Amino acid sequence: MIDFDKQGTFKLRPVELQKVQGTVLPILLNGEQIIGSFQSIRDMIVFTDRRIIAINVQGLTGKKKDFTSMPYKKVQVFSVETAGTFDLDSELELWFSGVGKLKFEFTAGTDITVLCRVISSYIL
Repeated sequence: MIDFDKQGTFKLRPVELQKVQGTVLPILLNGEQIIGSFQSIRDMIVFTDRRIIAINVQGLTGKKKDFTSMPYKKVQVFSVETAGTFDLDSELELWFSGVGKLKFEFTAGTDITVLCRVISSYIL
């Protein structure tokens, strides 16, 4: 489970859709589309056209997984920081109603403008 109290930062790199599709497909709604998928060391974050799904891989074998679903309709405010000349990472901060802030940090070269447009379309 994501710990909103600690406002954890996740260093994420893009990962191919095929790598996460088998894991997340059983919990997707009919017609729900994956917009982007990212991975830290073991954990994954999947952005769909309706929500963010955090997949916490647990245990030694990684067969046990915790899924946290965060619908865009609960986002009150979000902030995007694009990459610069010396700081190549980009960041996305989201404030969820009744839960708190969550910060995602993406590796160099990740284009998060698509995510920004999707989130905007649901909260504005």
